[in-house]
Order: sequence, then C-alpha cells, then structure tokens
Amino acid sequence: MTVSACLEAGTRADVAWLLDSDGLPVIDPSSAIVFTPGGGRIGELAGGALDGQLADLVGRASFGRLLELEVSEVDALIAELPSAGSARCLLVPADTVPDEVWDLARERAPFCVVANLAAHEVESIATYSQDNVGEADPLTQKLFEDGVSRSVIEPTRTISMFSAVSRVVVVGAGPVADATARLANFLGWDTRVETNASTATGLIAPLSSRDMVIVVAHDLELAGAALRAALESGCGYLGSVGSRKMQSDRSDWLAYRGVSDVSRVHGPAGLDIGADGPEEIAVAILAEAIDARRRS
Repeated sequence: MTVSACLEAGTRADVAWLLDSDGLPVIDPSSAIVFTPGGGRIGELAGGALDGQLADLVGRASFGRLLELEVSEVDALIAELPSAGSARCLLVPADTVPDEVWDLARERAPFCVVANLAAHEVESIATYSQDNVGEADPLTQKLFEDGVSRSVIEPTRTISMFSAVSRVVVVGAGPVADATARLANFLGWDTRVETNASTATGLIAPLSSRDMVIVVAHDLELAGAALRAALESGCGYLGSVGSRKMQSDRSDWLAYRGVSDVSRVHGPAGLDIGADGPEEIAVAILAEAIDARRRS
C-alpha cells in the first residue's frame, strides 16, 4: 500500500527481501523492507541486521541486484541475533516489479516473483498469482501449490513464493482468550490479544479471508465494536464466544447501530465437541475457524 502510494506520486521506492541465509534466524520468510528517499524505511530483515547494508546499496543497480551480505558478530549483537551469519537478498526498484504485486500484497493473496538474472544483475521480473500460475514453469507452479513462503536461487533466476501468515485477533481477556492465543501461536499464526476497542477495530479492519477474529470480551461495548468491525472486514472467520444470552445482547447492540445481518458470526463459537476448560474450548474454536475458512 505504501509502495503503491510512492509509485502513484512518482516517488522512488526500493524493495528488498531475503532469499536465503546461513546462521541467521528467519522468523517470517515473506517479510520485506521498503526504502524511500531521505532514509525512510518500512519493515526490517533479520532483526534489522541487514537494513543498513541494504540502504547503502539502494540505487546502485538500475534494475535490481542479487546481493550477498555478511552480518558480523557486532552487527548480530546489536540486532540481538544469536550469532553472525550471511544472507542473500534481492534488492529492486519498486517500479520494475509488475504493478499487480502491490495489489496482491495489500490483499495478502499468495503470489510468486520470478527475477531473471544475468550474473547478479536483474534483467526482468515476472509475477504469478492464482489467475496465471498455470502459465508458469513446473518449479514455480510447485512452489505456488505448496503455499509456503520460501525462495529458490538458480544460476539464472530466483523464484520467491510469498504466502501471508494468517492473522488472529482475539478480543477480550481471560483464560479462554489466553488459551486461544497460545494455540494460535503454536499453529504459526500471527496472533494479537486486544482489550481496547479502538485498537481492536484498527487491527480488524484490514483483515483478509485467511484471517480470524475471535471475540471473547464480556464488555458489550468492546465486543460489539469488534463484531461490527469484523463484519465490515473481509475476515474469513468471525467467532463470538459466550452464552446464548450474551450472543443475543451483542446482536441487539449491533441492530441498534444498523447492523442486522450477522449471518457470518459463529456464535456461540466452537465446534460441538463437548469441550471442557479453556484449552479444549480453544481447540473447538480454532477447529471451527479452520473448517470455516476451508469452506469459504
């Protein structure tokens, strides 16, 4: 979204992402960093250990370059990394990347970026999404079908698969909220527990079909605001935890504010597996969330 704004304004932006590394932790293989004029940066790579080196190289190649970078013991210490290491990154001007990438990234839809190389210089870039992946070569198709964020480096090209991690926003506090967050984190999802209405609605608004909102708050204003934001968003699962009386009160709160269609709300949330205790309830909720997203 920020990249699109830069391009529309005619402002230069450069994008870098990690292809592979040795000795450096990779928490999110789909992460990237954007450099804007005047030293602006959005995002980070390897805890920020690579960012300074990349910033110094911005603008050195007109169409982008495959870079081999070293992280010293001092750099690792500053970035709070467990050890030194090395990495290979791709750094390209944003205007050399097909425009549809930025729409796909904003929608958090899966896509592949194929950069064709001459030595270490980028010659051209192609993008494949669900709409045209059938036109790609077999390896690119396989990476897309696997759906795991990772990159492959070949002598004449790199292939990078980007698949956004599912986000879970748990609204409310208590044992069920804590257990749900722990289990969601165990599943590898990006999870936030929030008890402030304005912060929760801000987190919920940009969610996509791969994301989930689980409302456990007893406070009617907090629960109602979160439900309304989720119904207006594109989230793939919306669970409302609580008794049927609580579900009715939340529906009345929404109806009073003009929201009458609550068909997307799963409430009381969770598959009927006879769950007992916070951990089992969390299992039931997330199992229902997985099933709902697969069916959508």
